[in-house]
Amino acid sequence: MAARAGLGDTDTVPVRMDRAQLFEAVTSGCTGLISRIALSYEADPALRRELVQDILLAIWVALPAWRGDAALRTFVASIAQKRSISHVTRRAREPRQVELPDDLQSAAPPPDEIAMDKDMKQQLVASIQLLPIPQREAIVLCFEGFSYGEVGEILGISTNAAMLRCQRAKTALRAIMERKS
Repeated sequence: MAARAGLGDTDTVPVRMDRAQLFEAVTSGCTGLISRIALSYEADPALRRELVQDILLAIWVALPAWRGDAALRTFVASIAQKRSISHVTRRAREPRQVELPDDLQSAAPPPDEIAMDKDMKQQLVASIQLLPIPQREAIVLCFEGFSYGEVGEILGISTNAAMLRCQRAKTALRAIMERKS
C-alpha cells in the first residue's frame, strides 16, 4: 500500500516504511516547507533555527502515528504549524529580560525600509508577517501549494473558511505591497 507523499509530483512514500526511512523522506522533501512555516512565525534567525529543530523533533515523535490517510507533506505541515503556534505562545509568556527606555532610537533603518531595499521575495516575507495570524497561517500554506481543502484540514477549519482566509490575505498583501512600492 502506498500513500501520496506530496513531496513532489511523482514521489510516493510507502506507509509501511520504518520511522528512520519516513524521517529521511521528511528531511529530504519537506525541509523548505518546515523552514518557511517557521519563518512566518519567528523572525529571529537563532530562535527560528531552534523552532525548526523543535518541529523536526515533534515530527520524529509523531511519525509512528502517520497512517497514510493524509499526504506525508500535509502531516508534516500540520505538525509544523501547531508547533509554531506553541512556540509563539510560549515566547509571548516569557518575561522581557531588558526593559528599554521609551525614547530609545535605533541607528539602523526601520525593518520596512530594509525590506524595500531587498528583492520582491524578501518584501513578500516581511508583508506576510504583518498579516493577522489566521490569514498568515492560511496564505503560507496556500503559497506552499496546498489546496483549500488541505489548508482547511491542516488548520482545522472548513474548505470555505480556508478559501476566505486566503483571499483576504491576498487582498491584504496586495495593499501592503502597494504601500511599500
